[in-house]
Amino acid sequence: MLTLASKLKKDDGGKTGRASGASDSTHRVSIRDRLLTKEVAELEANLPSTCKASFPDENKLHHFQLAVSPDEGYYQSGRFQFEIDVPEAYNMVPPKVRCLTRIWHPNITENGEICLSLLREHSIDGTGWAPTRTLKDVVWGLNSLFTDLLNFDDPLNIDAAEHHLRDKAAEAQGCCDSDLQL
Repeated sequence: MLTLASKLKKDDGGKTGRASGASDSTHRVSIRDRLLTKEVAELEANLPSTCKASFPDENKLHHFQLAVSPDEGYYQSGRFQFEIDVPEAYNMVPPKVRCLTRIWHPNITENGEICLSLLREHSIDGTGWAPTRTLKDVVWGLNSLFTDLLNFDDPLNIDAAEHHLRDKAAEAQGCCDSDLQL
């Protein structure tokens, strides 16, 4: 069975001995950082047109920001900033994501907490985080929060969901009332 650890050893030229412990520890690259090097390249090649990733420190791929600018739906023409931190235990645990832009959204609290199933470490519906998921999945999921994943039925921000549903019902009622008057 091929494991990530054995692949990394093979990529390093099969070096298994530790001739100089001090120099090894200063040159050691974590599994997370090796994964991120590959994933960031894939992400940049497959970024949705409505998203832009920025890395404040190019030496720290585990901390970056994402700007989402929806081109359709309720949030069209808005610009929403997200902060993404990838923990050392990645890819066994999901990245930590927070919305930096104050927004009235059923799946985002006013404090920036996000309800997106793939960011859940333990999910009862089977759609939560898995080691096979990547940063690309996270970015596409965040982008979808403004279009097809906009969820009014199981909201994190109940007030925002009720407000949206109330406005939608009032709009539909207003439409029907105006049809009757003609």
